[in-house]
Amino acid sequence: MLVNGVELCVETFGSSADPAVLLIHGACASMLWWERELCASLAARGRFVIRYDNRDTGLSVSYPPGSPGYALSDLVLDAVGILDALGIERAHVVGRSMSGAIALALGVEHAARVASLTFLATTTGDPELPEMTPEFLEASSAAAPSDVENIVTVLRAYAGSSPYFDEDAVRALAVEDVARTVNIQSAMTNHFCMEFDAPRSGGFGDVVAPTLVVHGAIDPVYPLAHGEALRDAVPGASLLVLDAVGHDLPRAVWPLFVDALVVHTST
Repeated sequence: MLVNGVELCVETFGSSADPAVLLIHGACASMLWWERELCASLAARGRFVIRYDNRDTGLSVSYPPGSPGYALSDLVLDAVGILDALGIERAHVVGRSMSGAIALALGVEHAARVASLTFLATTTGDPELPEMTPEFLEASSAAAPSDVENIVTVLRAYAGSSPYFDEDAVRALAVEDVARTVNIQSAMTNHFCMEFDAPRSGGFGDVVAPTLVVHGAIDPVYPLAHGEALRDAVPGASLLVLDAVGHDLPRAVWPLFVDALVVHTST
């Protein structure tokens, strides 16, 4: 799909007559990490689910490693462009990890397009909040023999001490992801190289859309205090804490997440 002047890979689930839910994943992650079964289960509950490959992931436009030809503000306009291309006036926006910043920019700079916001495993960016755990930093920096094993290593670190980490399922998805990605080195690096220039006006206190914060109780990347701070920063926001969950969304908690999202997007 040609969006905002670039090619983006977009997939939808369910009926376009239902309320739209736009799923935006975080750094380095293609839309595959919003698992097909998860999207289908949400669609079965009466939602038109949209997932897509951000720039430099999956089948979307790719740039040379270390030289992204875009900034965060471009990713924000990509999300708006997808809604335009699909003829959607307003959507329920879910921003995960890094893409919490995209969701925030949509909420304050394109508020008319946002029916609700959900922030999953993300942060306000307050430097006073707890840092990444030493265990995560050590585990995520471990050497891996291949791109697939590198993804598995990082996602194992994201899960932390969670009992829900399914290594076989993660490896199978990593194999699929590497096989379909235009340039895996660009996917693994470029989101960390781009300029974080959005939102350019407003912040969490200016969000007017109903907001749900979802956070893992043992998140080693953004410890739970980040989710609590985000809830407190957005007027009227609520917080759902996922017990024994790290910086991921394991299959075991999909029913809880889907139930919460269905209720939240019914407003």
